[in-house]
This record gives sequence, structure tokens and C-alpha cells, in this order.
Amino acid sequence: MSSPDITDEKYYLNRELSELAFQQRVLSEGLDARNPLLERARFLAYFTKNMDEFFMKRVGGLKQQIEAGVTETTPDGRTPNEQWTEILDTARPLFREQTACWENELKPQLADEGIHIHAHDELTESQQTQLRNHFQTSVLPTLTPLAFDPAHPFPFISNLSLSLAVLSRETDENDEELTFTRIKIPQNQPRFVEIPEMSHGYILIEDVIEANLDLLLPNVDIIDVSKFKVTRNAEVRRDEEVAEDLINMIEEVLEQRRFATVVRVEVAADMPKQSISVLKEQLNVTDAEVFYRKGPIDFRSLFELTKINRSDLKTPSWTPQPHPRIMRGPGVDPRDEPADVFTEIQEDDILVHHPYHSFEGTVHHFLQAAAHDPDVLAVKAAIYRTASDSKVIQSLIDAADNGKQVAVMVELKARFDEQNNLEWVRRLEEEGIHVAYGTVGLKTHTKTALVVRQEDKSVQLYSHVGTGNYHSETAKGYVDLGVLTSDPGIGQDLTKVFNSFTGPTLSNQFRKLLIAPVTMRERFTQFIRREAEHARAGRPARIVAKINGLEDPDIVAELYQASMAGVDIDLIVRDICRLRPGIEGVSDNITVHSIVGRFLEHSRIFYFENGGEPAWYTGSADWMTRNLDNRVEAITPVDATHIRRQLRYILAVTLTDNRRRWVMNSDGTYDQVTPDSDGAVRDAQTILMNATTDAVESGSELGISTEEGVLDRALLIETQDDTASSEQTSNEQQSVAKHDSK
Repeated sequence: MSSPDITDEKYYLNRELSELAFQQRVLSEGLDARNPLLERARFLAYFTKNMDEFFMKRVGGLKQQIEAGVTETTPDGRTPNEQWTEILDTARPLFREQTACWENELKPQLADEGIHIHAHDELTESQQTQLRNHFQTSVLPTLTPLAFDPAHPFPFISNLSLSLAVLSRETDENDEELTFTRIKIPQNQPRFVEIPEMSHGYILIEDVIEANLDLLLPNVDIIDVSKFKVTRNAEVRRDEEVAEDLINMIEEVLEQRRFATVVRVEVAADMPKQSISVLKEQLNVTDAEVFYRKGPIDFRSLFELTKINRSDLKTPSWTPQPHPRIMRGPGVDPRDEPADVFTEIQEDDILVHHPYHSFEGTVHHFLQAAAHDPDVLAVKAAIYRTASDSKVIQSLIDAADNGKQVAVMVELKARFDEQNNLEWVRRLEEEGIHVAYGTVGLKTHTKTALVVRQEDKSVQLYSHVGTGNYHSETAKGYVDLGVLTSDPGIGQDLTKVFNSFTGPTLSNQFRKLLIAPVTMRERFTQFIRREAEHARAGRPARIVAKINGLEDPDIVAELYQASMAGVDIDLIVRDICRLRPGIEGVSDNITVHSIVGRFLEHSRIFYFENGGEPAWYTGSADWMTRNLDNRVEAITPVDATHIRRQLRYILAVTLTDNRRRWVMNSDGTYDQVTPDSDGAVRDAQTILMNATTDAVESGSELGISTEEGVLDRALLIETQDDTASSEQTSNEQQSVAKHDSK
């Protein structure tokens, strides 16, 4: 029997439709009645936020290709135009589900709980009067009506802005010609306006504006008022090779993005044909790009409702915990014990796990300690995204002020964070810190930091290799991992990486780290093929990969080959996945899982059974072509036995989740896993929160307390890793005992 042709397009899912399948899983959390009401509202808001970015980036890119006449097909056999058409057709019912959920379920149920969102005509005369006064004093002065008529050109409509389209005619005029006026809803005021004389009563600001338009547009007859929202293309690029200055290039890109092509117009379902005609003609969009929406347009503002003080309607709050080996207690200033964290890292590697572990109490503590330690000579960091009031940046400034050599790589091309990063570049340079802007032709996506410290007569390197950005706010909601190590091989490799940011080239010789785009693809390919060889020889063979995306066709093909060789493969893929699992004779041995929960899964873990000598890795890269070929990424091996145990526990908990886990079918659809007949619920993120709390309360210094027994249900081969041999088991037990006994 001949082997299947694994390059055949039928074995590959479409990247864009796979991402839409992920957005459907996000939306499902909003539809899920098991979630508290305000948590459901939060997921409806996230769905809007994610879809806005999807249209800006992915649909915008496809529209550029279509306009350029590109007909080249993707690995799944679709042209840009075919993808564009399928995306629009797939997205429409998702938006309808979102609206129906809000109108028919959440809004009525919130009202039952005392949180009311009213229409203007449902208010008392007194409430309407008070709102009119509020409009006149606080809202009206911020509004600018922009008419479109022979005397006024069609106004510019900014990206993601919500607007009113008003059709009017002058009072007492016989002229049937209507004037189109655009009124932008102010984005710097609350979308949900508090209703006077009502506790937790709200009205949308656009409804307040519409009800009082006579004050803004006097002496006209208002024929119709409709809402609409415009989404513009974010795929605006310039050639780096010809840009004289990368900062100027990024500033120009940001400016061009404001005026970029429109890729979607959302309009009220009852908008009259004349208003639609004006928008289509002036924004240059087709019928297919017009989305008719019932209810409120733009659910992103539901984030405002989640701030209401009603804990009974929310998921129980979570406070990230200190890591016992890094912070001895709350409020410890690293300047009081500047060497403590380095002593701990020197003794043994440390795994930090956000948001279960506090970012401020781990990664930021590490950098702040370095800034104030008199023995630290240099601090280097790669910044992809960071908070607008970043304490990490302040630590780097403190380090420079204290006489350390400080070098920072700030990636100016981090999409949607360009402006924030530009501001930090200027601030760092004002402080005399050397700043690199990135590498021509590549994005720098590593999440790495390096501290150089004088100890006795030698210099010691301390490294942080992580999966998440140095961003204190996203660290509260993104699941990420980081390894703190004094391993000299990793430190020397990181030194080469940082030198490449300012030097002419990126080295292709590394002792331990997997670095994209020079060694990572080759090494991962070798690891997958090695598992296939083990399987053919009858040795233990197993792959478990937890990643955000699996898009690269070559990696998919390698995984198919490994599956056909008999390798058992579990892929925990948050969103995009080109691979089709469960195809007879091709991917029978592959299962694709996805976790969608209160935190955004963002960590990467790679496990290769390797014939009984397991190899573990973690770092910044996914199995996406952009990560492997077009970005600077760093993946570190994990050799410490106690950290391997923690990583194995994370995978075990994830693969036994029956509350937030979805399993992919071979056609790209997903089914949510539900509890067995005994009804026992295993929510991976809840289990990990409890495990982290238990570790702090019990004094265990591993960071998380592993639940005995779950490792046997982990779908990892039972005789491997920490049970591979009596010698390895003994080593792990000694390691665990060493930390627990401190």
C-alpha cells in the first residue's frame, strides 16, 4: 500500500478559518450559562476585540492581496479571494449569536439581578430631563457634527470609531434632498451612562445623544438616526531596507494606518438604504463588507460593566501569589536583600508561572534586584510589549542611574503597540540607555533578560527566558512561563543574541538555546524525526506540545510522518491549527486540544519522549512560519528535574481538563469536553490556582504543589521522565525533598 501524499491540500486546514474557529470558542464562553453573568459579558467584549483585530490584520491583508491580483493558493488550496469570501460568510452567524446572547439572555438576566440597561423612552420624565442637562453640559461640547453635502466633503471616519449617521432636511423646506451628517460617539467618555435616581441603571451614550439631537442640530427635521462602525486595514507596511530611520518608518506606518482601506462596516439592521448607499460609496466597500447588526454595535464596551462591584456575578477573583524562593513575603523591597534572588538562582533554576505567580514578585523583582545590586555589572532585556507605566522600564532606568551597563532591545514593529514602544524608546534614550530597535527583516519576539554579575573572581550570568512579554498588566491575565537560571551555556547563548541586536549578524552557533531564525526550525525537525525513529525501533516515542498556534506546513508534515510511524502526539493549541487530527493512516495518533478559560493560554511547553530520555523545552516561539523563519525567538531546554516535574504536572492537568478543554475533529470543528457520569469537574486553571496557593501556604519552594496521581492520568507514557528509572526517580525525589525541607 502506497504512503499518502502528505503535501496534498486536503490534509491542511485554512489558517484564517482556523482562527475564526478559535474566536467561536471564545464566543462560546459568553454563551455558556455555567459562567457568571458578568464573566459572560467579558467574553462577549473579548470576542468583539478579537474580531476587530482579526479584520484589521487578516482580512485587511487578504484585501490587499486581492487588490494586487494575487491568485496564489495557500497549503489548503484557497486563493485570497476564496478565503475572503469564506471568512465573511463564516463571521456573520457568529455576530448574530453574540447579539442574540446579549439581547435575549444577558441583558434580561442582568436586569433580574438589578443591573438595568434601558432605552431612552423607558425612562421617567425626570430622568430624561437630568440626562438632557448632562448631555448639554458634558457631552454636547465634545461633539462635532460633520455634514456631507455640496459644500462639505465626506468626513474622515477613524478606525473602530462608533458613529451616528443622521439624515435630515431643513425645517419648512420643500426640497426632498436629505443631508447626511456623521456624529462620532466620543471615545473618551463612558459608553454606559449612569441613569439618575437608579442604582446600577445605565443607558448607552449614543442613545442619550440621539434623544437630544435637537440641541446639536437645531432648525432641521431629523428623518433618521442610525449607528455604524468602521474597521480599517492595519496591514500598512513600508520597506525597511529603504527606510532611513526605523523610528520615522514606524511613525509613518501609524499615520498611514489611520487612513487605510476600510475592510468592514457594521451598521444598524434598520439603517435606511440612503445612508447605506452613502457609506458604501464614500468608504469604497461592497455589499459583502457591510454587516447588519441588531442591538448595540460594538460590544467591547461591555468591559465597563465588568467593573461593577458585584462579585456574585463574576468569577472568583484571583491574586497572583509570590514565589516562595524569590519573595520571602509581601512588600519586601529587593534593595533590602539585593543578592537573595541571585543566591537562589545559583543554587537551582526557578520556574515562574504567571498569572499564578506574581509578575511583580518574580520577574520584576529579579530586574529590580539587579538594578540595585552593587555587584551587578550589566543588565540587558528584550522588550516586545510592555505596560504604559512599565515598572520593568523603570528598573532598567534605575540600573543605568546606578552605573550599570544597560542595553535594551525594543521591538518597534510589535503590532498595535508601536506608539507605546516609540514613547519608551525616547524615554530610555533620554536616560542615556543604549536602545536597539530590532533587526531589519525580522521581528524580535524573544522574551529574555540577562544580568551580568561580578562574583568573587569571576563573572556570573543570570538569565530569564520566558514565554510572555515584560508586561505587568497582561501578566495578570495571560498564562506564561519563565525560567530563571545561572546556567553558563544559556547565559553565553543569550549574550550572543543580545550582541546580534547591535552587531552585524545573528550567530548560528548556540550551545543550548534554540534560536530562530537560525537553528530552531532545524532542531525541532530533528526532534520530531527522532521520535519517529524511536517509534519504528519499538522504543518509547511521544510528543506533547503546548503552543498558541500550529500553522507551519512543514512542521505539520513532520508531525504527520511521526504519527504514521506510531508516535503518540498530543497538541495543545490555543488557536490556529492547520493540522487535521484523526485522519486514518495519516494522523490517527494525533489529538488536538484547546483550552479557553478565564486566562489567555500563552505558555509554550515542548515534550519529546526520546526513547526514555525525555527532553523538555519552553520559550517564546510557536510552530508558525513567522516564528520559525521571520522572528528572533528563543527556546530553552529544561534540565532541572523539579522544573520538569512542574511542567509535566501543567500538561497533565491540562490534558485531563473537562471544563475548559475542546478537542478538534478532523474537519476543523471542535467539541467541548464535559465531565464524566460522576460529575467531577476538572478545570485546569482553577487547579493550578489552588496548587500555587497550596505551595505558598505549605512552604513548598517548588512554586506549585503537584497533585499526586494526576501524573499517571497525564497521557504521558508512564515509564518516562521522572519514573524512567530508579536512578532518575531517586534524583527527583531528592530534588523535591531538598526544596520542601528548606
